Amino acid sequence: MLDQIRRMAVFATVVQHGSLGAAARQLQTSTSAVSQQLRALERDLGITLLHRSTRRLALTTEGARFHAGCAAMLAAATQAQEQLAQARDAPEGELRISAPVGFAKHLGPALDALLRAHPNLRLHLEVEDRFTDLLARRIDLAIRFGRLPDSPWTAQRIGEKRMGLFAAPRYLSQLGLPREMDDLRDADWLMLGEDCEARSAPFGLSLTLRPRISCNNQLSLQQLCEAGQGLAVLSLEDVAGAVQAGRLLRLLPEWPLPVLPIYAVVPQRDAQPAKVRHAIAALKTYLASASGERNST
Repeated sequence: MLDQIRRMAVFATVVQHGSLGAAARQLQTSTSAVSQQLRALERDLGITLLHRSTRRLALTTEGARFHAGCAAMLAAATQAQEQLAQARDAPEGELRISAPVGFAKHLGPALDALLRAHPNLRLHLEVEDRFTDLLARRIDLAIRFGRLPDSPWTAQRIGEKRMGLFAAPRYLSQLGLPREMDDLRDADWLMLGEDCEARSAPFGLSLTLRPRISCNNQLSLQQLCEAGQGLAVLSLEDVAGAVQAGRLLRLLPEWPLPVLPIYAVVPQRDAQPAKVRHAIAALKTYLASASGERNST
């Protein structure tokens, strides 16, 4: 079947260009090879498609009918190839992004210039904190933080978040202001997770803790912290407004916490469509700019 389709494409090209030689140049092959393909096609079909002479080609009645289908097939293949090239070279079509709830607010400013520059690019967001089946959701690009679970997908680091330990003044009025790490052992901890079972403290700290409250959503964790429910490790950027308003205080600022890496997760590293490549570049630029602004203040 593949050989037959190839011969049909050769036949359509010959008719389109009007001679075996012109078709051979278009197909980057020899005239004799084109002639052999035509003869094989006519032999398999059991019918003459072209009358050949030294000066001209003429379609038979049957050849004209057959050519209509062959030309449509070749046009469809050419169009499909052109569309694929456009997807490779220019951002267009639907871009499906999955991101945690806390990061969703950054996607608008990060992708604004890209969306304005490419009106044929459409955006669909899946905003949630759970790890879902990205293939089933047809996700092109997922934003993830921290340690990633094993996956056949490819992760590319695109930025980072600086972290700190925070509590509300209301809670600190009960606990007292901690002066060192040992003062945190009996504190009420608010931690990301699926349950309240004991676990190591965040970011490799030498503490084993049983969280008073666990949550799978970073924004909800911050709100609980602001309400005075306990201590939480939060992003400096995310809580800047709450700190400025006096709803949160940073604890032990001289105690540096490792940064939280931000990853772009994609189905494959190579042959990414333009919409994914450009989106990753836009996110990296935005995060680098935001990091530069934070570090300068």
